[in-house]
Amino acid sequence: MSQERTLNAIEQSNQEMESFMGDEMKRSDGTEFDAELYAQVGSTTNRLREPVTRSAIQALQLPQGSHGLDAGGGTGLQAISLAKAVGSAGHVTILDLSAELLEYAKKNAKDAGLAERFSFKEGDVRALPFDDDSFDWAWSADCVGYGPLEPLPLVKELVRVVKPDGLIALLAWSSDHFLPGYPLLEARLNSTASGIAPFVKGKNPELHFLRALGWFYEAGLREIKARTFVGDAHAPLSEDFRNALAALLQMRWPDVEAELSPEDWAEYQRLCLPESPDFILDQPDYYAFYTYSMFSGIVAK
Repeated sequence: MSQERTLNAIEQSNQEMESFMGDEMKRSDGTEFDAELYAQVGSTTNRLREPVTRSAIQALQLPQGSHGLDAGGGTGLQAISLAKAVGSAGHVTILDLSAELLEYAKKNAKDAGLAERFSFKEGDVRALPFDDDSFDWAWSADCVGYGPLEPLPLVKELVRVVKPDGLIALLAWSSDHFLPGYPLLEARLNSTASGIAPFVKGKNPELHFLRALGWFYEAGLREIKARTFVGDAHAPLSEDFRNALAALLQMRWPDVEAELSPEDWAEYQRLCLPESPDFILDQPDYYAFYTYSMFSGIVAK
């Protein structure tokens, strides 16, 4: 995938979160959300994400045969691990605002040989189209609590649809180190608007995803836990790992030129663009790591 197409997909993935504020999958410029491009980027970067998210799901020890909800499940790549975790008698309902992304989720479930373990529902995480106490557990990754919406009402909505003693779990990307040997440049990139996204300047600190413990307490959950899972990559990189990391580098810091000094912008281009002869992923001693953090709690009786 070209750099331009990757950047377009990243903008659209950010806009998908913002689209929870409206009725249609629209980008900020009014054009339609490109589900195909979004799905392509998700598939490419899943090579890095999947082992980490799978570890998080395994840590939950979801009951065999249980029925759960993946809220904001998108193309369903993480739901594959959820379905495997609950076994052949279990069932996972994937909810997403985009009917197009749910079509990709159906294909991914079929390709994994697990289609019979899934249901698919178009809907909004703000007003889940399910009755009270419908599920044994609810999961949301890089969605509830991670986008621009007030998180507590969303958590309470998950609590509503989960049975007493059922589990709520939120997972989100929480940190990364992609530029070994360049800590100052990486720190400056991370302080840009793109670098702190989806958090924004002026936002209430209590709305930051890493403050989710407070949301869980306010929602009345018990046995609340927090845990972080680490993934890493090092040279020599396989082709799929290299492609995934290249896409993530473009995802991580789009549109940062105006916030950097000319020197830092030149260094960013030298190190982070695949066409550069000094592309950092091609260094023989390259190493990177990244984390996902998970918050979980039990619905009170």
